[in-house]
Amino acid sequence: MRTTHPHDRVVIVGGGIAGLATALQLAPLPVTLLVASPLGQHASTPLAQGGIAAALGDDDHPALHAADTLQAGAGLSDPDVAARVTEAATSCIEWLIAQGAGFDRAGSDAQLILGLEAAHSRRRIVHADGDRTGKRVLETLIQAARSAPSIQIMENRRVTNLALDANGAVAGVFCVGPDTGAEPVLVLGRAVVLATGGIGGLYAHTTNPLSAQGGGLALAARAGAVLRDLEFVQFHPTAIVADLDPMPLATEALRGEGAVLVNGRGERFMQDIPGAELAPRDVVARTIFAQIRAGEGVYLDTRPALGEHITRKFPGVTALCRGAGIDPVRDPIPVRPAAHYHMGGIKVDHQGRSSVDGLWACGEVASTGLHGANRLASNSLLEALAYAAWIADDIEGSASRLPASQPLSPPVRRQYKSGGQPSLDLRQIRSGMDRHVGVLREAAGLQQAIRHFNALTQEAHATGERDGALVSLLIATAAYRRNESRGAHQRLDHPHLMPEQHTEITLDRALRIAAEIANEMAAPARRVA
Repeated sequence: MRTTHPHDRVVIVGGGIAGLATALQLAPLPVTLLVASPLGQHASTPLAQGGIAAALGDDDHPALHAADTLQAGAGLSDPDVAARVTEAATSCIEWLIAQGAGFDRAGSDAQLILGLEAAHSRRRIVHADGDRTGKRVLETLIQAARSAPSIQIMENRRVTNLALDANGAVAGVFCVGPDTGAEPVLVLGRAVVLATGGIGGLYAHTTNPLSAQGGGLALAARAGAVLRDLEFVQFHPTAIVADLDPMPLATEALRGEGAVLVNGRGERFMQDIPGAELAPRDVVARTIFAQIRAGEGVYLDTRPALGEHITRKFPGVTALCRGAGIDPVRDPIPVRPAAHYHMGGIKVDHQGRSSVDGLWACGEVASTGLHGANRLASNSLLEALAYAAWIADDIEGSASRLPASQPLSPPVRRQYKSGGQPSLDLRQIRSGMDRHVGVLREAAGLQQAIRHFNALTQEAHATGERDGALVSLLIATAAYRRNESRGAHQRLDHPHLMPEQHTEITLDRALRIAAEIANEMAAPARRVA
C-alpha cells in the first residue's frame, strides 16, 4: 500500500459547493480535494435551480427566515441551528460575491432581485442567471479553487474507506484512481471532511445525478459514525416527466411566479389546500402523488402567469422542456414527485463534527439540525456555505494529532466488506426504494425492503462493494423505526404524529434490526412447513 504523508493537510471528499467552499475557507491551510469524477461533473450543485435563501429585503429579518425554516421542519429543526444559519446568510452571499459570483440584479441601484418560493413568508431567494444559480455558483467556486495555491485537486479518485488510527479516530482515506492500480492509496490528513452529497440516485425517479448513492454515508457508517433521521427524503413535487434519467426539474420558483398545478382534466387540485401551490414540498408532493395513484396525469401550467416571459425568466427550464419536446409557452409541463434532497445524514454538531474523532461532514451528507423533517426551499446551498466556514474555523483551531507511524486500517463492520467494483444490479435497489421507501410507506413494504437490501449486502460481502444496498438498508430501517407521519416521512399505517424525537442509528444497529426482521418473516414460513 502506498502512503502520502500530511503536512498539516486536510482531506476533503466531494467537489460540490460544500467541498469547494470548505476548501476555500480553510486557506492557507493545505487541502487535498478528492473528487470521484472530473471537477464540476456529476455534482448536485449545478442542478440547483432555486437559489440561495437570505433575509435581505427591507421587510425581512433572519428571525422570520428562521421561523419559516422551523415551520417547514415539522418539529425536528433545531431552533438554535436555524437562528445561527439564517443570521449567517448575508455574510454567505457577501463571501460568494467576493469570490466572483454574479447574482441577478435590477434597477438603477443594481439591487439584488429576491424571488419567492414555497413556504417562505417573504421574497428572499437570491438567483444567478435566473434558474441556473447552482451552476453559476459552482463555476465560480471551481475557478477560485483552481487558482488557490493551498488546494490540491485530485480528480477521478474514488474513496473506498476512511482510515482509522489505533484509537478509532479518522486519520485519512483510502482511494483508488486511474493511476493507483487495484491497490488503494492511503492519503493521510489531520482532518477529513465528507462533502459527498445525497442519495437520490438510489431511487428510480430522481432529480439527482445517478452517482448520488450515499457514498459518504456508507464511509461514515463503516467507521462507526452515528447517522440521524435517514428516513426523511424530500421528493420534489415537480420533476418533469420526459423519459429522462435523472429527471429534469421544474423549479419551485415557477409556482412562486404564479404557475398552477392541474390534472389531465384541467382541474386545479391544490387551490383548497393551505398555501395552495406554495404549500410545503411534502404537502404538494403527496397531493400530486394522490392524483397519479388515482390514474390522473399531473401538469404544471405556466402559461397564464408567465406566458412567453418564461423563456427569459427561466431559460434553464425552457431549455429542458424544449429538449424533451415540450414547449412551456404553448403546453402545460407534465410533472411528478421525484427524490430530490436528503434531510438525514451524518449527525454533526454546531461545528460540523461527527461522532467519530477526526471526521467532519458538510452539505447534504450531514444532518445539522437545520432541515428537520422537511427542508425549506433554497436552504441547502445556504447551509453548506455557513457550515463550510464553521468547519474551517474548527479545524484551524484544532491541533494536528497524527503521528506518521501510528497504525492505520480501514473500518470493517459486521457482515459488510468494502472494496472492489460494484457488481450488483442498481435497478433492483432503485425500484425497491421507489416502491417501498418512497412518498408513501407502510410496515409490510419496509420489512420487505429491509430484507431485500440486507440480502444484497450479504452478496456484496462476497463479491465486492455495494454501498447503495447498504445505504438503502439504513434508510429503510430508519423509516421502519419511525411509527408516525411527519414531514417528508409518511406512513400509511401510522398517519398520526408521535412525540418529537430524532432517529439515530449506526451500521451495527441497522444490521441487528435487519436480522431480527429476517427471522420474524421466516418464522411463519417455518410454522407452515
